[in-house]
Amino acid sequence: MFTKDEMKKIVSSVAAKKEFALLYGAGEEMFAKQSARYERLVDSYIAHFGDKGEAPAFFSAPGRTEIVGNHTDHNNGCVLAAAVTLDTLAAAAPNGTDTVRLYSAGYDKEFVIDLHDLEKKDSEINTTDAILRGVCYKCREMGIPVKGFNADVTSLVLGGSGLSSSAAFEVLLITVVDGLFGGGQMDGVTRAKVGQWVENVYFGKPSGLMDQSASSIGGLVGIDFADNTAPVVKAHAFDFEKAGYKVVVMAAKSSHADLTDEYAAIPAEMKAVAAALGKKVLRETSKEELMGNLPAVREQTSDRAVMRALHYFDENERVIKLYDAIDKGDLSAFLAGVIASGESSWKLLQNLYVGGRTSQSLALACALSEELLASCGGAWRVHGGGFAGTILAFVPEKSLETYVSAMNSVFGEGACTVLGIRPVGAKKVEL
Repeated sequence: MFTKDEMKKIVSSVAAKKEFALLYGAGEEMFAKQSARYERLVDSYIAHFGDKGEAPAFFSAPGRTEIVGNHTDHNNGCVLAAAVTLDTLAAAAPNGTDTVRLYSAGYDKEFVIDLHDLEKKDSEINTTDAILRGVCYKCREMGIPVKGFNADVTSLVLGGSGLSSSAAFEVLLITVVDGLFGGGQMDGVTRAKVGQWVENVYFGKPSGLMDQSASSIGGLVGIDFADNTAPVVKAHAFDFEKAGYKVVVMAAKSSHADLTDEYAAIPAEMKAVAAALGKKVLRETSKEELMGNLPAVREQTSDRAVMRALHYFDENERVIKLYDAIDKGDLSAFLAGVIASGESSWKLLQNLYVGGRTSQSLALACALSEELLASCGGAWRVHGGGFAGTILAFVPEKSLETYVSAMNSVFGEGACTVLGIRPVGAKKVEL
């Protein structure tokens, strides 16, 4: 048995202050904000599950921002990504049964999984139940003795924010299961692979591995997926705030709920080009080989597929150059590369809007960002999968208020979120 007062003392302790500074940033205001958030989660957990069992532990998985490397991961390319200081948070504890019970803020139902029934269900495609069931299945398959548990989840990584709420949720659940029943021994890369498998197989979305890797591993990371069974992860360090820049994600507030086919077409078309060249993925071939066989490839695939392949080759080379720029502290080269990435996504990858639709909020957001930031040294690009959702901007601190105000006036109050780069990935919160 535990008490509400005991739990609230824990989340207001000196240890909590240190841990929250690591996860969310330092400062009394941030500490007070997160302490209150954790207290609300305790209240919710007790309201749903009572206080008679084992006291819950806290687990956190960050959202991620794709710095550069738009749609390269699924063809074994390279990306530069970062964990951010917005997270999905769980209070969780074993419940002594063979049933998983989960509540998530924003949903008016309890999610219940019988651990005797973990096979994939086609009726659950694109649902929370699919993710929860898939995580339990895969972790058991890997040898973790998964038992029943209670979990209450709240998130600052809102759906449609472009910060990959689904990956953060997947990685969070894996961290919970491993933390409660596996001794917390799973490494970040393995955790990311489990999350991708669940999203591909149980949830039914053909995602790459970048989102889960950035959330699971944390920090500013370069990830080379040449061998996607063993991606090479390298930490990079650059303090954008010290350099006078803020990282801003701007939500165009357009839904991508019905865009699964548009997302799926990008890796499918890239792989079709690779197949026309006798390969499985574009990383196994080259831009020179494509150009040397362009008439035949164009006939076998499509003009759009060819342009998307050209984006891949250019973007992959661009990412590698930006690794070097970051390591050398060459901010001007980095910002120029970010802009070039966005232009390539717009022109070649074609994922700023869906053809035939008059709503083109991402394209408008990029055009307005160019108007506002080009003269002051900022950078902007589409963020994440594209078509709807968000853009990413690097904004000089002196221009931040002007930029945020202007973009909010067009896309709605709160459209802009100023982010910090989180140095650690998914973890049990040590309080």
